[in-house]
Amino acid sequence: MQQHRIFGTDGVRARVGIPPMTPQAVMQLAQAFGSILVEQSSGSGCSGTMGDRPAVVVGSDTRISCSMLEAALQAGFAAAGVDTVLCGVLPTPAVAYITRLRGFQAGVVVSASHNPFEDNGIKLFSGRGDKLDDAMEAAIEDRMAQPQACVPSRQLGQGWRLPSAAGLYVDFCQRSLPADVGLQGMRIVIDAAHGACHEVATEVFERLGAQVVAVGSAPTGININDGVGATCPQHLADAVCHHHADVGIALDGDGDRLVMADAAGRIFDGDQLLYLLALDARRRQESCDGVVGTVMSNFGLEQALLAQGMGFARADVGDRHVLQLLHQRGWHLGGETSGHILCLNRHTTGDGIIAALQVLGAMRRWRRDLTQLCEGLTLHAQCLISVPLPAGKRWTSESTRRCVNHTERALKGQGRVLLRLSGTEPVVRVMIECPQAQRAARLARALAADVAQALADSPSQATTTA
Repeated sequence: MQQHRIFGTDGVRARVGIPPMTPQAVMQLAQAFGSILVEQSSGSGCSGTMGDRPAVVVGSDTRISCSMLEAALQAGFAAAGVDTVLCGVLPTPAVAYITRLRGFQAGVVVSASHNPFEDNGIKLFSGRGDKLDDAMEAAIEDRMAQPQACVPSRQLGQGWRLPSAAGLYVDFCQRSLPADVGLQGMRIVIDAAHGACHEVATEVFERLGAQVVAVGSAPTGININDGVGATCPQHLADAVCHHHADVGIALDGDGDRLVMADAAGRIFDGDQLLYLLALDARRRQESCDGVVGTVMSNFGLEQALLAQGMGFARADVGDRHVLQLLHQRGWHLGGETSGHILCLNRHTTGDGIIAALQVLGAMRRWRRDLTQLCEGLTLHAQCLISVPLPAGKRWTSESTRRCVNHTERALKGQGRVLLRLSGTEPVVRVMIECPQAQRAARLARALAADVAQALADSPSQATTTA
């Protein structure tokens, strides 16, 4: 498999102003992708385009840099002869839905998801509404390395807006909950992380009858994910208790991640939500032969699902890898501990609002709270530490492997060790999992220190030879 140069676990992501997250690089990416779309287009046009040019739909989160990068995207696509349909602030899963609904050739989201506002990124969807595969990402990178010429003026792409995009997505979310399962009488806290869901999430849940308390819903351009949202679930837990709510929902900056809290402020992560959704499907006699997690998924989830007679498979980190394995297995439910949850019987991609509605549906259907729905699941303690990766250094070496082997011997078969390179940040993730929280934390700190020293001592990639 070709080693990607700019694409990571979930699209392209970097600090704004540093390649590839500059206007010039983003315009080059759009022109390269656009030229491929033109080549692939049959020339028969698509719904809403001008003439017979291909068209892409573009949405963004609330970062201050989004308008700059959106303009760069539009320029690049226009130069390639591709129309750009601008939706403004819109969650990532909404862009995926609009792409598929209206028959556009691709969807593009300007967002760095759960990262701070100084970062930004580009997420790309195919016309089917799912993430691009490795082959297409490699093709885009190869095209970016080649000289790109602007098409003649008569063939330039044009830009227009789709003001109905948010409404179409709200309708879609509302329909994902059966008509006989409403949310009347429920008091729900929604933490939108000052991000792309700050308006649509409230509208969805209020339409379904819930009383919504909105927090993390006042974006300024620089406060996205800042102490709020799915990456800071204690903010949600505190708000649920303060407002005496029945349940809380925390989303991340672009709306594809979900964490929940019960009335007592207990936090439920992606592993717990996957478990209760799988059991809900089984109780309703809906096909659920198995669940796809990742290498980060809790071992307790695997054990609990197997005890229920369901399969469990692990994919690499990243919801597109989960999606690929789901398709291979013919299953519909999967996700990550962080809260990316895919319900392929509801949507083509991870969607925090859709997943939350399915959880609430289970609560209403069985008249149980989150704790009761998770009975039978005992999670192992996990400790995750991010170790900065010095520029130019390899993240694996004989030294790091020795560190891992030493920790595995210390666990004596009663836990897991995982060392992996982040696909979104220049860090190495160190994870220890075992039944005892204190032991997991102690071993993780020791391993992280050893890995940091090994990275510092390792030679730079530029000085190594094949």
